[in-house]
Parts: sequence; C-alpha cells; structure tokens
Amino acid sequence: MAETIVDDRLWENFHRAVNMSSRELRKWLAVQGAGEITETEPDQAGSELGHRVADILGKRRADVTPDDVEVMRRVVDKVTDLRGGDTGQWEPTAGEDHWRHRLMNVGHDPLSP
Repeated sequence: MAETIVDDRLWENFHRAVNMSSRELRKWLAVQGAGEITETEPDQAGSELGHRVADILGKRRADVTPDDVEVMRRVVDKVTDLRGGDTGQWEPTAGEDHWRHRLMNVGHDPLSP
C-alpha cells in the first residue's frame, strides 16, 4: 500500500463532510461567482477554500500534501460546526439559503444524503 500522510479518520470524515463531487462543487462555485454586474472566470469563481476542496477530491490519498491535510481538517471542522454534531449523524436538512450556501461553498450540500 502506498504511504500516506492522511490518517483513516480524517480521510473518512472529510469524505463524509464533502458530499458533493468535484464536478458539482466546481459548477456551484461558478454559479456563485456570477453577479449582476460582473462575472469572474469560471475557474476563479467562488471561494478559494472551495477550489482547494475540489482539487483534493481529484487526488488519490497517497498524493495528498500537508497543505491538503490542513484544508481537510478545516473543512471537516467547518461543516461539523455548521451542521452540529458528529459527521455520521447528519440527515438531509433544509435550512436558510445563506446557511446552505456556506456549506455548499466547501462541498457539503445539506439536502443530499
């Protein structure tokens, strides 16, 4: 097995917290970057953290860098804080648009199982 710097727990929690695919996340970030007056380039639209998450989703576990590990921790913490509780306990939940959009900016759609 290839050596990795990501422990099993973080890897599993990250992939539970991030329930959008890289493609879905990039599409969401592009939509978020479209404004009434200006529109950013699709690959630059949305949050930098969201783009980092999408990049990590495209990597094999053995290719994750120390910076990626820090991003993974931040995302798990952020989603856990916003959703509340353990990552394994979440049910699809409707909430206010602002709350849902904050979660989707890092790859978690609270309406998805």
